[in-house]
Amino acid sequence: MDTKESKTPEEEKEHVLHQRIPEDFDEAEPHRQPEAKKPPSGLYKMLPIVIIVLGVVVAGMVILGMGNSGG
Repeated sequence: MDTKESKTPEEEKEHVLHQRIPEDFDEAEPHRQPEAKKPPSGLYKMLPIVIIVLGVVVAGMVILGMGNSGG
């Protein structure tokens, strides 16, 4: 037996429109979203350091490589 509730196209459209209503930020519940309060953690802080180190290594290889190939 099928217990699924059938809706007319108009009811379905109204249901979808009510789901698309943006969140009311005056009534937001941040206490129910603890992950939104804590700062991001991870290795993203090291990314600039890694990029700088790789840049220095590549620059050193280019400079040393050009110095050795010239003579």
